[in-house]
Amino acid sequence: MGTDRGKVDTMRLPWMRSVEPLAPPTHEDLIRLVALGDEAAFEELYDAVAPRVYGLVRRVVRDPAQSQEVTQEVFVDVWAQATRFDADRGKAMSWILVIAHRRAVDRVRASQASADRDLRQGIKEYQESYDDVADTVETQMEAERVRKALETLTDPQREAISLAYYGGYTHQEVAELLKIPVGTVKTRIRDGMIRLRDKLGVA
Repeated sequence: MGTDRGKVDTMRLPWMRSVEPLAPPTHEDLIRLVALGDEAAFEELYDAVAPRVYGLVRRVVRDPAQSQEVTQEVFVDVWAQATRFDADRGKAMSWILVIAHRRAVDRVRASQASADRDLRQGIKEYQESYDDVADTVETQMEAERVRKALETLTDPQREAISLAYYGGYTHQEVAELLKIPVGTVKTRIRDGMIRLRDKLGVA
């Protein structure tokens, strides 16, 4: 049979062959663009690494809402500090995770310090009959002593106090979480505070 002259041998026409797609930009490429103020590159970088950043932050901070806040802070830092990134000193992902870990640790320390202050204030409020030593309580009670004293409470007392002072819940919210009356919550916190006062040497 004769050759079909209507058919074209594409093997002889290199320009008609499929073109290999360009490789996607690396994290390092994206950070270089971010350093130049490229918002599209920043969005692409965010989409690429945000899950890992949030995962690391969540493991340190634990609280989901705070973890989301810290993750946003991390990317604000990435945008602001992109010009400082040096590819010769490490990978972009490592650089970003270092920022994330530092931010997460800072948040935990700040939250712990705030909770310790709230607990110390709460103890002072539960010892109205000891006004003469109230001023010395805050200086005597360091965070480590407070934590050790908490370990001496009953489980119900420690749970109620931890939720109220470290979890930031109101008495009503603690009652709902533990499924007990508000009066019971107040009693556990009051008794626990009195016991903490005695353990911490406030006479």
